[in-house]
Amino acid sequence: METRKVQVTGGSTYTVSLPKEWATDNAVEAGSVVEFHSEADLLLVTPHSDDGRTEGRMDVTGLTTDHELTRAVMTMYVSGFDVIVLETDRMTAAQRRAIRDASQRLVGLEVIEERPNAMVLQDLLDSSELSIKNAVTRMRLVSLTMLEDAVEALVTDDDALADDVIERDDDVDRLWYLTSRVLRQVLRNPTAAAEIGFARETCFDLQSTARQFERIADHATKIAELARETGEIPAETVASLRELREEAAQVPETAMNGVLADDPDRAVELAAEARAQIGTVTERTRALDAEIHDYDPQLAQTLGLVP
Repeated sequence: METRKVQVTGGSTYTVSLPKEWATDNAVEAGSVVEFHSEADLLLVTPHSDDGRTEGRMDVTGLTTDHELTRAVMTMYVSGFDVIVLETDRMTAAQRRAIRDASQRLVGLEVIEERPNAMVLQDLLDSSELSIKNAVTRMRLVSLTMLEDAVEALVTDDDALADDVIERDDDVDRLWYLTSRVLRQVLRNPTAAAEIGFARETCFDLQSTARQFERIADHATKIAELARETGEIPAETVASLRELREEAAQVPETAMNGVLADDPDRAVELAAEARAQIGTVTERTRALDAEIHDYDPQLAQTLGLVP
């Protein structure tokens, strides 16, 4: 850490010198323009750039499977690059198809150029149009609806409903990648935080919340997969599963209301309420485990994976 003494010039202007090493590393010299971003008691200084877009490049020569290429695209997207250039000696048709499919699974990302040895993707969304709050709110709705439908598919042996739940997991994943990308952008670029309209701490809280809804959607998908493998369930257990699902869903609902609360005291109150609700869920889970203990071993094992 370096310190500088604040000087007063002209009787009313406060000035402070920039560390030479930082200025050199960021190509700041006499006549350069820098930007100031204030956050409460912090003042952030960044070099001014006429082109706010960041470009990332990756060599995908050794990546041949769809999984590897999809992971590469998603990694670059979440890292916050606005322009993504994927390069190789010679781009195969299979690689191009995998990259296109991956881009379609991400919000705002489009293939804008194809070359014999490269594909160029670009995020076409304007940061000022993004709402991380709306994205997380949508994740809450979709993931909790998935959970409800997954349990219903299990207790009614509805394979069509189970398939629908599994398909909806992609929608939650898209929003999860978007929130992760937004957080990365605001951590790297203070201007992005100003455009989005949330402090970086708020973006972190919302992204952390989004992570929990993504996990709920994943678990709902697993329940839906179990529903496709399971036949009829005893009537008394049907009621127990529905009640457990209802109690479990109240925890993230209450917690999310606390995250969105404008009043800090109300937020703390809702957080405490959500923690208290966990005890009820735990008790119902134990009761369900005891209830299915004497069932057929295969059915008992399957139902034991649901809570």
